Amino acid sequence: MQIKEPQQILGSSGASMVKPRSVDKDAKLKEACREMESVFLNILLQQMRRTVPKEGLLEQSSGEETMQSMLDSEVTKNMAKAGGMGLADMLYRQLAERTNMTNKGQAP
Repeated sequence: MQIKEPQQILGSSGASMVKPRSVDKDAKLKEACREMESVFLNILLQQMRRTVPKEGLLEQSSGEETMQSMLDSEVTKNMAKAGGMGLADMLYRQLAERTNMTNKGQAP
C-alpha cells in the first residue's frame, strides 16, 4: 500500500496551500457512485432492449449488436453524468455518512 502526500496548490497570493485528502476521497466517491449508476442504467437498458421483438427485413449482425452495446454504454455514462435517476446521489449520501462515522471513531 502506497501512501501519497497531500498535493500542493498555489493560492492567489502565490503561497502554497495543502489540499485536504478528504476532498480527493470525496471526489473519488462521487465518481464511483456515478459509475455505479451508469452500470445499473446500462443493465436496465439491455433488459429493456431484450423485450423489443427483433422482427424486420434484415437480421441484426454481430457487428451491429456490438455497436449498439457500445452506444448504450456511452449513453448510460452520459445519463449518469447528467443526473441520471438519482441513484448516484442516494449512494453518495449513504456512503459518505458511513465513511464519516468510521472516520470519527479513529484517532487523528
